[in-house]
Amino acid sequence: MGLTYSHEHIVIDDGYVTAKHPEFLLNDVGKISEELRNFYNAGGRTVVDTMPADSGRNALKLAEVSQKSGVNIIAPTGIHLEIYYPDNHWRYHISEDGLTELFIADIEDGIDQFDYSGPFVKRTPHKAGLIKLATGNDPFSKHQELIFRAVVNAHLETGVPILTHTNFGRQALEQARFFEKLGANLEHVVLSHVDRAKDPDYHRAVLDVGVRVEYDSTFRWALKDQPNHTLALVEELLPEYPDQITLGMDMAKNTYWKSYGGGPGLNYLIETIPDFLMSKGLDAYYRKLFLDNPGRLYSFFEVSKKS
Repeated sequence: MGLTYSHEHIVIDDGYVTAKHPEFLLNDVGKISEELRNFYNAGGRTVVDTMPADSGRNALKLAEVSQKSGVNIIAPTGIHLEIYYPDNHWRYHISEDGLTELFIADIEDGIDQFDYSGPFVKRTPHKAGLIKLATGNDPFSKHQELIFRAVVNAHLETGVPILTHTNFGRQALEQARFFEKLGANLEHVVLSHVDRAKDPDYHRAVLDVGVRVEYDSTFRWALKDQPNHTLALVEELLPEYPDQITLGMDMAKNTYWKSYGGGPGLNYLIETIPDFLMSKGLDAYYRKLFLDNPGRLYSFFEVSKKS
């Protein structure tokens, strides 16, 4: 995998969400490939895309920009936050078993070319390498609990790693504990955006459950000219939890991409984190953050098949 960013948005195709939020539109293969080529030339090798089923995912475009840039892309299955889908979406009408089967088909057979947006399914040769779910600010709904169970079912059946969305770190501890209750392999579960919660002891409580966390707001604090809480968390927690922290950019808005005329661009972490780690005497952890931890986390684990 090489140097890996652990939570990105590489392609967000035109659809329900981008109609309301055009700043999320990321579907220009030329511009995306240019950004990824620059990332590759700076030493980047792998990115984890995090747009799951029928929320802007396009497996064919992901494959094309990967081939044009040389950057490996891990593509997801799963279900995003409710706001990414219309109120009458099929996600609200499918059973736990049906959802489990859909996730497993993405992982083992190939992602649908039409991303489950129409009456036909045509499998591509491109298979999902992780599974995503998302929760918001409130306690989990019955619908979200069903998604949790389907995600863990597919995870235990296939060995696929799990990635989650948290809103500003809210419900992260509840997510971790629910995964533990459901019997997930916590070494292959990562909770995203947790660095938006500023209390280090809250992070310790989450990490002590055994899950991994992904921090991606270091450039956001800089853009807002605010104290960099992400880097403060890295400085304090990395020596305590060296195997459980990963980093990403989460550049879901085209205004963050240099190839779209914005900034700071995908290379931001490569350009800033090594100097930060060195300034704090933490440069020995560089491999952990960008190579070793994502390499273990995003590997499939061996599952025991029932006879």
